[in-house]
Amino acid sequence: MGAPRWLLGVYGDGLGIAPGGYRAALWVAFGAYVVLVLSAGALGLRTIRWAAIAGVAAFALAPPLLSLDVFSYLSYARLGALHGLNPYDFAPAAIPHDDAAARVQDYRDAVSVYGPLFTLGSYPTGLIGVPAGMWALKAASALSVLGLAALVARVATARGISPAPAAALVVLNPLVLVDVVGGAHNDALMMLALFGGAALVLSAREASGGMAMVAAAGVKLPAAVAAPFAVAGAGDRRRRVRLLMGLAVGVLAICVVALALFGTAVVHGLDFLSGSQQRVSYHSLPATAARGLGVDVDAARVVFATAYVAIAVSLLVWTARGGDWVRAAAWALFGLLCATVYLVPWYLLWALPLVAVARDRTLVVLTLALCAYQLPVGVPG
Repeated sequence: MGAPRWLLGVYGDGLGIAPGGYRAALWVAFGAYVVLVLSAGALGLRTIRWAAIAGVAAFALAPPLLSLDVFSYLSYARLGALHGLNPYDFAPAAIPHDDAAARVQDYRDAVSVYGPLFTLGSYPTGLIGVPAGMWALKAASALSVLGLAALVARVATARGISPAPAAALVVLNPLVLVDVVGGAHNDALMMLALFGGAALVLSAREASGGMAMVAAAGVKLPAAVAAPFAVAGAGDRRRRVRLLMGLAVGVLAICVVALALFGTAVVHGLDFLSGSQQRVSYHSLPATAARGLGVDVDAARVVFATAYVAIAVSLLVWTARGGDWVRAAAWALFGLLCATVYLVPWYLLWALPLVAVARDRTLVVLTLALCAYQLPVGVPG
């Protein structure tokens, strides 16, 4: 299918970079990113802020990069808003002549695996035409990343961490710029809500924080991983009760709205990790380990999942005994990325904001290593 002018953005037919050159540019960018993170304290928050705005704007204006998931989002929105079909019952293949569905590839026959809050929130993009809808989703992703970076800087300051390196670790990461902003992925919305909830909890607004965390899970289910750590580390009984009330109100509200609008089909559409465990990506750590050891990937899946559960439980126990819940949640999200059999580059955003404020250098180094491993994934051969 040809690429119409509205799809190409301000860069037209691109910059004439071959796949090999693209990969090389990514590695150069990653090296520059690491240098920027290390020197961000000296550069200052103002410099990082302007670098973030420039970088995010540059990729927000690009066409969808390395993924066509944005057209899946639009297809589900148009299924419901334009065609009167439940996106948890019908796949994009049900509307083959739709301008958005015609561009869906990997999930053409899959019903929505996204949370009901995101699905409902995306409905307006289904009413404004595919070009405007696509650019609206790109803008939402870009603004979410910038908002997330600002929140990271504020939380870092409150936790006694230099805000400039913390913000730079998140917003200047090439995976975030290329895959999240460039690809218009809803992981940015998920993490903005999740980290916003964490910031509210840390500022003693537990009820609002709990509702924000539930909202994040209403975008994509993996966000739910952080909530148990916030509860375990809430401190005194009154704070824990307020947090639990916020979580309960959020869950109830989303369940009522989801069941009223989408029926029980929404439950089947929300498989764990957005349904991704039905697929295996070549560069996930279980798949990589399976190839290296010459074992079946299903065996590796079980080993990694078992280890993850054990580690997550131990982190919860540590948190309940007085450990830093933010640090524990950061480790849990990083561990989730290591344990999942389906890993794509934009998922790294799940861990980056909490890692940035976790006060754990080992975790930062390991996260950067995983980012480096995922860096060339998706670049055409």
